[in-house]
Amino acid sequence: MHAIQNVAMRRAGRSLLVLAIALALGACAVGPDFHRPAAPAAKDYAPNATPAATASAPVADGNAQQFVRDMDIPGQWWTLFHSVPLNALVDDAIKHNPDVGAAQEALRAALENVRAQQGQFFPQVNASIDPTRQKTGSVLSSGVVSNATLYNLTTAQLSISYTPDLWGANRRSVESLVAQEDAQRFQLEATYLTLTTNVVNAAVSEASLRAQIVAMQDMIASQQKILDTNHQQLSAGDMGEADIAAQIATLEQLRAGLPPLQKQLAQQRDLLAVLSGRTPDQEVPATFELQGLQLPPDLPMSLPARLVEQRPDVRMAEANLHAACAQVGVAFAARLPNIAITANGGSAADQMHNLFGSGTGFWNIGAAITAPIFDGGTLKHRQRAAEAAYRQAAEQYRSTVMSALQNMADSLHAAQSDADALVASSRAERAAAHSLQIAQKQYAVGDISMVALLNAQVTYRQAELTLIQARAARYADSVALFQAVGGGWWNRQDVASTP
Repeated sequence: MHAIQNVAMRRAGRSLLVLAIALALGACAVGPDFHRPAAPAAKDYAPNATPAATASAPVADGNAQQFVRDMDIPGQWWTLFHSVPLNALVDDAIKHNPDVGAAQEALRAALENVRAQQGQFFPQVNASIDPTRQKTGSVLSSGVVSNATLYNLTTAQLSISYTPDLWGANRRSVESLVAQEDAQRFQLEATYLTLTTNVVNAAVSEASLRAQIVAMQDMIASQQKILDTNHQQLSAGDMGEADIAAQIATLEQLRAGLPPLQKQLAQQRDLLAVLSGRTPDQEVPATFELQGLQLPPDLPMSLPARLVEQRPDVRMAEANLHAACAQVGVAFAARLPNIAITANGGSAADQMHNLFGSGTGFWNIGAAITAPIFDGGTLKHRQRAAEAAYRQAAEQYRSTVMSALQNMADSLHAAQSDADALVASSRAERAAAHSLQIAQKQYAVGDISMVALLNAQVTYRQAELTLIQARAARYADSVALFQAVGGGWWNRQDVASTP
């Protein structure tokens, strides 16, 4: 008897599996199929053709930079600045920054959600054993052969259930989750890009601030010498109190400009510490100066059609659009009839040792068809909500693409304008340097006073300060362009891909 029961259960299981496969193969997936959005119609980033190169100036970091169309950049784009300390700090930040770790775990969670949903393609099998002790009233017929009012009952059971994916609801759910996994993958790439960009920008800012502080200290020293000379002239009766007061005001104005620069430098060091996974009380092993960096001679300029393939934010918006599209199919399928197939088999006995003995077995197999008839419009409005979310994702994608194009255009314009600004600043610095040379010669022969010489020195230091800022701006523009084209994540080999 027990053997017959087992044979029957195996046949039922095979029949259920065959039916499940047949229904799965014959099923369709309702809802819209996703198609990647068309490339933007824009062909360039300005009404007029973008120049092939920036202007150049005969100073440090004044070399012309070429705009190279569809230039492929390395995944470690920061190495193009040729700074060993910078390379080491960026690598350190990638390994220890908590934002990267959080993005990696978010990607792992998205991947596990995909695998969990894929499990719904298969029959669900559960085993249970249910031992009970029960007492019934003596006026009632007992549920066991002995007619005892107090008895034990142990039931062991294997349950199989399967809901065929007739309308592709589960396939659409998996499709949506896969798209969400893609979105998280591009979110991780965006996190890498943001982190590395912030580290390089902070290093450039530190280098600029260090040079500005030196120039400011030199100007303060020159103004102090002028004040000392003025005091001597005052003692000799050659200068009035008003001139002294004016010089003190000038000196104190310069001194007031030094603490903000020192504050910014300290804050940049704090930023570099946190970006690299340290606390502000921990020392950052590298310091940066402009002469330790090298301006890249070539800058990437990806055309709009290629730019949308390279930008992590655009690819993430596309993946979100795909996920929303699949959710329309899920909502549509929920409004259609569905089939649920179940099978149960097991054994029940009043004594544990009799379990699975002759005459204790039972089994059943069945199917149920369910269809929504009236739900107050819930399913209809859920579908409409999914369709509205799909349209919203489409508009968000368009907005992301337009922002990416603007970002690229702004970066190109900044690179050109700041190169022109460096040319102008270099001319002003050369003119101030020439004026200082003349003043030094005149002072040597006694044609001008020490005050006039020191004023020429201050003018030169001010021009030098402006030149330092213009040099730093070119580095920042180069970083912005590498970021604007996506940072070369498709070539990145410094980080193993998250499973």
